[in-house]
Amino acid sequence: MASWGLSVQALAQPAMATAINRMGRFRALSQRIAKAYCQLHLSVQAKAAEQVLDAARKLARTGFEDLAKSPLAADMAGPLAEVRKLYEDLEAKLVMPPTRESVGAVAAQADKLLVAANAATVALEKQAKISTGNLVNTAGSQRYLSQRLAKSYFLSAAGLGDKAMRDQMAADKAEFTKNMAALAGAPVNTPTIRSELTMGEQQWVFFNASLEREPDVRGLQAVATSSENLLEVMNNLTVQYETVSK
Repeated sequence: MASWGLSVQALAQPAMATAINRMGRFRALSQRIAKAYCQLHLSVQAKAAEQVLDAARKLARTGFEDLAKSPLAADMAGPLAEVRKLYEDLEAKLVMPPTRESVGAVAAQADKLLVAANAATVALEKQAKISTGNLVNTAGSQRYLSQRLAKSYFLSAAGLGDKAMRDQMAADKAEFTKNMAALAGAPVNTPTIRSELTMGEQQWVFFNASLEREPDVRGLQAVATSSENLLEVMNNLTVQYETVSK
């Protein structure tokens, strides 16, 4: 059972770093789920998309279980409940066959979940008062940026894109690049972290190039594959920053 009554000062650093990681992961899961659902609609690597969707939903369930065991401060109960409610609403929409209309509905709900999960993650980072809290949050942000970019690419291919989405993609690319530079300069970086950063930069080159391709069969497949590869590296990086807090 969660110890809602503990003061922020009483929270253990490792527990808070893990909580930031788990809460932040919902941002990426929201976008990854919408991406995979749109992939199914577009018949892009359908079997892989189903596996991604299943894996993301399992991670969401374990995420809530982990957060329930975390010694969160009392005022985080509301934000966590909001994230859970928005996720459950997203889950409910996934039972619908992927049509243009249902894809739009899933994407809209995923964005609501992203906003709530991001607000909760930022709140946790501010409460944690640990030196690596910002690094865990920033590395975690790279996960959702990769997935939102891929989701936007697929939505555009499905005829659901607009100027606002194109502007968001440009902003996401700029933020991803800025975050990588910030992480590269972190004084806590270990040889393992530096190695992950190098791999992340390499995967970003591949992914960014795939986003510039026309959304034909090859372009869609390239984005599907490279977005997952980049996500894996960024998740490993986030875990490494969580680990240096312990």
